[in-house]
Amino acid sequence: MPTSYKKLKMLRRSRVMWGSWRVWKPRAVFWAGALAIGVISVVFAHMADVAQNLFHGLLDSGESTYLLPLILTPVGFAFCSWLAFTLFPASQGSGIPQAIAARHLRRDSERSRLLSLRVAVGKIMLTIVALFCGASIGREGPTVQVGASIMMIAGRIGGMAQAQGLILAGSAAGISAAFNTPLAGIVFAIEEMSRTYQSRANGLVLTAVILSGLSALGLVGSYTYFGSASITVVKPAEWAAVIICGIGGGGLGALFSAGSLSASRRIRRWAQPDPIKRMVGLAAACGLAVAVIGVIGHGSTFGTGYEQARSAIEGDALPFSYFLEKFAATFLSMASGIPGGIFAPSLSVGAGFGSTVGQMLGVSIGLAAVLGMAGYFAGVVQAPMTAFVIILEMTDSHEGVIALMAASMLGYLTSRMFAPEPLYHGLSRAWIAEGIRMQRAMAKVDGDDTEAATKPDAQPER
Repeated sequence: MPTSYKKLKMLRRSRVMWGSWRVWKPRAVFWAGALAIGVISVVFAHMADVAQNLFHGLLDSGESTYLLPLILTPVGFAFCSWLAFTLFPASQGSGIPQAIAARHLRRDSERSRLLSLRVAVGKIMLTIVALFCGASIGREGPTVQVGASIMMIAGRIGGMAQAQGLILAGSAAGISAAFNTPLAGIVFAIEEMSRTYQSRANGLVLTAVILSGLSALGLVGSYTYFGSASITVVKPAEWAAVIICGIGGGGLGALFSAGSLSASRRIRRWAQPDPIKRMVGLAAACGLAVAVIGVIGHGSTFGTGYEQARSAIEGDALPFSYFLEKFAATFLSMASGIPGGIFAPSLSVGAGFGSTVGQMLGVSIGLAAVLGMAGYFAGVVQAPMTAFVIILEMTDSHEGVIALMAASMLGYLTSRMFAPEPLYHGLSRAWIAEGIRMQRAMAKVDGDDTEAATKPDAQPER
């Protein structure tokens, strides 16, 4: 057969394939999923802001209303905890550990328990309710689980078998749309979600980030999360701030990370005899403690902490004790098990720590706040590239990239010394173990030995 005839035949086959709905269906569904993540992220952000503003509006309506959190916050925590256990299982906490765990589970039934439409709806609803009740949480971590859930649904509809790549793409798109930080979304997927670079998934991640970003920009326009900050490090005192914010922030982040992992393990063992009753009671107790801290701090520790962080970046000094109060409120909110993330509160804690350092050294408050955010956030998540890229994009402080990188790296190295296990990957182990236990229990009922089938693809790195 002549070579020219073979080429003509292949060309005709290629044209037929590219004109086939079977070829375009997975792509169209994937693109629709990515666009949906952007739209849902914007709506989620708006509803979260409304809920938080309503709560602060109640606090500002009079002096006596500061007693309101002592009732509303613990009741709201208990309500969210009860709904998370009864109606929306797997919606507790940040949501990033669930997305990481889903990547390490082999069977679609195991992944569907952690990433589904029901979980996504519950995550959004309960996070909004928790913010209305004054919880010190953020919406960015939940957006990761929501984005991954949407991509898993799109994969099933479109017949796409790349489950791990879809989870990465949905997670990256969620971070990108939540913060309007496309580069940070990509780096987050590589460094935090997968802990490795997967060339086969990079196209999915990039496409999802672009499309979700475009849909978000179409709704709210181009913006910088914390506005623009000018940070230049020249003087010796400013370089001292880099070192102190990096090492001090990393140590503080390690305390949060290690403490959260230890508390999580102890709480799981303690709640095992009667998980719903005990976890709802714990949530109420944590909510009351959060309310007390909030009242002492005149309401500054309630919610995401966005306003406080932005104020510090703009040069307004925060109270010396703010970062400690916000640290405690965020830790208690996370320990309670209610749905909600730690991204925004962690940035607020870091900004408060940096503000304190800046006041002590006599350097720019805005500079120290940004450095504190980098050091503390890198210490909590132990992902230095994600830390400095996300803060770089959120503050538009490109002239200070070297200082940001240094603070992030110092925070990461310090944190690794005291907390060897990354927070999100440590928390994901419980979800992986639970998925394997459930699969083995089902296998025993069916009389099928699926020991190998229930083994996770890979264990999260320590």
